[in-house]
Amino acid sequence: MSWRGHAWLGLAARLYLGFVFLMACFHKLLHPDVFALDVATYQFLPLWAINGFALVLPWVELLAGIMLVIGFRVRAASLLVALMMVSFVISLLWALHLDLDMSCGCFASQGATQDDPISWRTIVRDGVWLVQALYVLFFDREPLGVERLVNAVRKRRAAQA
Repeated sequence: MSWRGHAWLGLAARLYLGFVFLMACFHKLLHPDVFALDVATYQFLPLWAINGFALVLPWVELLAGIMLVIGFRVRAASLLVALMMVSFVISLLWALHLDLDMSCGCFASQGATQDDPISWRTIVRDGVWLVQALYVLFFDREPLGVERLVNAVRKRRAAQA
């Protein structure tokens, strides 16, 4: 679709998602041991994978968040976010299936159980974020941001050559 509003709607979705992922990664980066315990509580990953996952995921969230906010490699970043959101929704469904009484671990540790408990609302929230990421992936073809500026400079240089 070539509706001019996609760039602005995509920008709003990208900024929102980017800031969500930036906010989500900070606690995990500062306290990987606590995040590893949160991941283990889900009883989803094998024990040998938990520490690696807890160390890598926050950096992927940071990278994807920055890329979305500045508008660089937007399709790759939105694909990363969409894949993370699918995995998060599956993990939340698993936790609900096991009837775990816990925080999702998205923005804080288990100590925040009362602030962000796993529920169907959490799944709906993550589903909305998944839809936003898919919108950016499929419809934000010329994203406002660094990528658009780089492409404009390349076109200008090619026209001058």
